[in-house]
Amino acid sequence: MANKPTFPEGFLWGGATAANQCEGAYNEGGRGLANVDVVPIGKDRFPIIAGQMKSFDFDNEHFYPAKGAIDMYHTYRDDIALFAEMGFKTYRLSIAWTRIFPKGDELEPNEEGLAYYEDLFKTCQKYGIEPLVTITHFDCPMYLIEEYGGWRNRKLVDFYERLVTVLFTRYKGLVKYWLTFNEINMILHAPFMGAGLYFEEGENKKQAMYDAIHHELMASAIATRVAHEIDPENKVGCMLAAGSYYPYNCKPEDVFQAQTDNRENYGFIDVQSRGEYPNYLLKQLEREGVVIPFLEGDKEILKEHTVDFISFSYYSSRVSTTDKELLDTTAGNIFASVKNPFLAESEWGWQIDPLGFRITMNELYDRYQKPLFVVENGLGAVDTPDENGYVVDDYRIEYLRQHIDAMNDAINLDGVDVMGYTTWGCIDLVSAGTGEMKKRYGFIYVDRDNEGNGTLKRSKKKSFDWYKKVIATNGADTE
Repeated sequence: MANKPTFPEGFLWGGATAANQCEGAYNEGGRGLANVDVVPIGKDRFPIIAGQMKSFDFDNEHFYPAKGAIDMYHTYRDDIALFAEMGFKTYRLSIAWTRIFPKGDELEPNEEGLAYYEDLFKTCQKYGIEPLVTITHFDCPMYLIEEYGGWRNRKLVDFYERLVTVLFTRYKGLVKYWLTFNEINMILHAPFMGAGLYFEEGENKKQAMYDAIHHELMASAIATRVAHEIDPENKVGCMLAAGSYYPYNCKPEDVFQAQTDNRENYGFIDVQSRGEYPNYLLKQLEREGVVIPFLEGDKEILKEHTVDFISFSYYSSRVSTTDKELLDTTAGNIFASVKNPFLAESEWGWQIDPLGFRITMNELYDRYQKPLFVVENGLGAVDTPDENGYVVDDYRIEYLRQHIDAMNDAINLDGVDVMGYTTWGCIDLVSAGTGEMKKRYGFIYVDRDNEGNGTLKRSKKKSFDWYKKVIATNGADTE
């Protein structure tokens, strides 16, 4: 509906990308090899990101889309100029750890990588765009995986502290919004992608995952402390893959299952925002024989250095049931759920639920009472450009319109405190889940296909001018 209430003054409209899905140039500028580089497109992708199949280097049988991605490493100035043309107030991006520390455990950073991001941030600032920087968006140096076992090893906490200290010092005054780890709850579903975990034969997988989770939670708390020490203006957020679970029906068992599934998503955010492991998680791990690897002082660090805001991705809601006969599942952001018969779905089977977005925001705000930042929301779809590269993506506009209007309701009707909104994949990029290019999210079309063919030419879609209008009216006109 046109002329709805506007969003709060200073609301941060923008878009989001991740280094491994857009930069390419995997071996340029002194960059080292990362876990996200060696994940191919095709049937082996999921077993690899789940830590079930070993892929520590490239082979000749697979295509690795992150190697070249959309070559944003070389085109970022032009791409950011297009974001500025849309009116972006913020641009969420991530830093490739291996551009700063190629192996991950060096004592001195790679100056070429530091200079690269410095110029990128200055380009943003030139247009009045605030960078929102994800420190680790599924990136883990391969050397740290091969030599130390990834995040199951406590030493990575120290390496991460060194990384963030360098970043906060070098980019003081250029960046003030930071996220520590992308979708931290994804470790339970994609442990190689989320924490560099490949499971050896006979290993206790659950213990290894919770070792890694604890180490990332410690690293996040330490990063929050260092960020505030180096620059009191810094604001640090956590980040989860969100989307509330509904009970399939009003059977109490289904209601309880939904509560249990929601808690699985919220458990680590509880630690990052409240400063301690919640009792329900401690009891669950006790039953499962999992020991949290606390060292002396860990509990105090977690308690004293909680995050300033809660950021999250939202693509769809989910459904819980105890009924084993209900085998009709839907696709989703890595983890699937039972199908909701009341919802439509995208071409990739992700269910579309704008009201679920409002419900999720209310649940998060009720739970944490900290500002929220929507850092991923969007529709992956097959786009068919005309001869000029123009795409009439009314389906994307409709999806985003409904979700932005639902966010407007959450803010103006429900009183939820939301800092900003960055659509996922504001420029077409490689899909994290499938590795595809044809699953497009952007306002800007990039001429590249799943096999890596194409000119990489950028062109505006219909949604480009639509989003420009939304930002110009501060969310009041979404028609």
